[in-house]
Amino acid sequence: MSISLEPMTPADADEVIEFLSSNRFPFHVQAAPEAQNVRQGIENGRFWNADTQGYWALSGGIRIGLAVLEDLQDGGSPLFDLRLAEAHRGKGIGVEVLRALCSLVFTTMPEVRRFEGQTREDNIAMRKTFIRAGFLKEAHYRLAWPINTGGYVASIAYAILRQDWEDGTVTEFDWNDILF
Repeated sequence: MSISLEPMTPADADEVIEFLSSNRFPFHVQAAPEAQNVRQGIENGRFWNADTQGYWALSGGIRIGLAVLEDLQDGGSPLFDLRLAEAHRGKGIGVEVLRALCSLVFTTMPEVRRFEGQTREDNIAMRKTFIRAGFLKEAHYRLAWPINTGGYVASIAYAILRQDWEDGTVTEFDWNDILF
């Protein structure tokens, strides 16, 4: 399967609103985004500004999801937000989208050293997607992600290094490097 990424522009505003408000994203802070909230995010520069750029994820020319690169002016370590349409989940497409994002970031942004994403601890599908795409778990933020029931779950951070992406490797580290 070939995934391509198409930059979003302000002309895409209505399509972004339609995509986000017509799909549910149970592992995001806003599981069911409402059109008015998405529109407000657009007006505030959520999908395209100096520090953020949104992309449509396409398979065979069909929009299957969107990804937003964030912290682009951070000096070498952007983050991303990925959302696939409900009809395209559970098919392994997320791995290919994530690989396409890595390719985009590492081939067009020479200053980027590492590329990071986060998910909830209970989003097992996304956690497996990170690992299959060559990312390594780097952080486990306990009770850091608010959930719709009013509670919190852990936020798990994964990243891939430029050198690992280039070499097709994963540089491990010792979680227990300091022992008492």
